[in-house]
Amino acid sequence: MLLLHISDIHFRAPVCGTPGLDPDRPYRTRLLQDVREQTTSLGPVGAILVGGDIAFKGAPEEYAAALTWLGELANVCGCPLERIFVIPGNHDVDRSVIRNNPSVRNAQQAIIRALPARREQELLEQFRDGDTGRALLAPLAAYNDFAARFNCQVFPPEKLYWHQDLPLNSNVRLRIYGLTSPLLSGAGAPEGREDTRESLYLSPLQTVLDPVAEVVNLVLCHHPPDWFMDQDDVDDAIRGRAALHLFGHKHRQRIDRSNSYIRFSAGAVNPDRYEVGWQPAYNLIRLDVEEGIDGLWLVVEAHLRSWQSNPEMFRPIMDLREDPVFRHRLPIQHSVAPTSRSSAPAAASIETVEAASSDEPIDTEAVMSETSTRNLVFRFWSLASSQRRDIASRLGLLDQEEMRLPEPERYGRALMRAGERGLLELLAEEVGRMEE
Repeated sequence: MLLLHISDIHFRAPVCGTPGLDPDRPYRTRLLQDVREQTTSLGPVGAILVGGDIAFKGAPEEYAAALTWLGELANVCGCPLERIFVIPGNHDVDRSVIRNNPSVRNAQQAIIRALPARREQELLEQFRDGDTGRALLAPLAAYNDFAARFNCQVFPPEKLYWHQDLPLNSNVRLRIYGLTSPLLSGAGAPEGREDTRESLYLSPLQTVLDPVAEVVNLVLCHHPPDWFMDQDDVDDAIRGRAALHLFGHKHRQRIDRSNSYIRFSAGAVNPDRYEVGWQPAYNLIRLDVEEGIDGLWLVVEAHLRSWQSNPEMFRPIMDLREDPVFRHRLPIQHSVAPTSRSSAPAAASIETVEAASSDEPIDTEAVMSETSTRNLVFRFWSLASSQRRDIASRLGLLDQEEMRLPEPERYGRALMRAGERGLLELLAEEVGRMEE
């Protein structure tokens, strides 16, 4: 599977809505051209991972422009739209919501001011409470509206982050964890301060990263660990439980390899043109599973592409041997000997999961990441709001009180419920009827 890793696109209103006046557009166009050329030889992209800072100030019109451009990107690299995965960054936070809403500030400050030994519990209590949980996410409202079509929105009390599965082969799955790093971003905005290192908090609630056999964990997070007040705990958990780490934010393209993981910093699609070290960049990462007598191995081949100004083009970053491909192998945890493992498909359907042992918990969110289901989710969110409401009501997926929830949470719950109740086929029929 070939992954395209980008971050920090920074669509800026109002110029992003007027392409002829957007000075960042040429760099995005060059990136499209380079991706098309690279994938002509490497093959189509299996998933696009967007590492946050999609917008510049969290404005709806910025996400409208981003959606159009991501559609262009998916088209040139042969990736289905439903295989786009997104997370928020600090620029996806609408700081005006924090300035104008005391309940947001109070919820953020309760977490920030908690004693270190108490902070995790304080975050849990704040997020699990319906009112304060939604207050914490209010600055990400426009982002959540955008992310919902990719099934990557977050909402209280249980979806502080998301995870989705993709099959690497018939036995091994890639599990993508999309972390919500800017939950406290902008907490200093009322005093006119920007986020600083160690001003954010991720918490063990987002680094569970269950190390399951035959599953390769990938962490997609906007801020690298050294931006969190709990940075050591975050870094230890990610290093110990995930094989692939994808970060953004710093606008610096880097790769770091060890015996148990490989870590990428994406650079930025559109860094500020006046910042020191300005250099647009992106990563293409191929993943393959190798099976041998010594076990299972994840084979990684990474192509790091970086901007040069004269002539304008993206060029490869070279490794120490002047090779444009960074190669690495990582062990995959497995439960039985490779020669005796089942050849059952990696991503089971809802029906298959329900037929399995009733003692095994059903991970509905992972099951909902099947390609056909993600396509259905994308089509559902492409309908008008009234049509979504009509379908949810007709299938009995929401009660009257839930109809008043913010749409990303409202219909996120409805879609998960459709999966849990085995109603996805009926949902597909309803969506198809609305599309006619």
